[in-house]
Amino acid sequence: MKKVVSVFIALAIVVGGMFVLPEVSHAAPVDEIQSGVNSAGGNNSGGSLGSRFQDIVNIMLYVLGAIAVIMIVIGGIRYATSNGDSGAVSGAKNTILYAVVGLIVAILAYAIVNFVLTSFK
Repeated sequence: MKKVVSVFIALAIVVGGMFVLPEVSHAAPVDEIQSGVNSAGGNNSGGSLGSRFQDIVNIMLYVLGAIAVIMIVIGGIRYATSNGDSGAVSGAKNTILYAVVGLIVAILAYAIVNFVLTSFK
């Protein structure tokens, strides 16, 4: 039985590989490289420092927002599973409170960065 399964797996890999193999091109290597650069969007236009800084802040805000949501969920789970223990309840409430405060600070930081970048442009 193991042999039959291994034959089917090998057959699936071979048949699946026939559909995944890339098309073979006979162009010059320089043309292939230029084609790859064009398709990747590599036009060597770096952008301004302000736009890069804004992109970094946006990425950090998204990550911080995801972490805050996770912490709010964890605080809610801790609150629901506290079974009336006052220490556990206060710990869960503090977790939720600190996550919300952190989210508010992140939103304010985002607003300040956008205000400063737009006022200097």
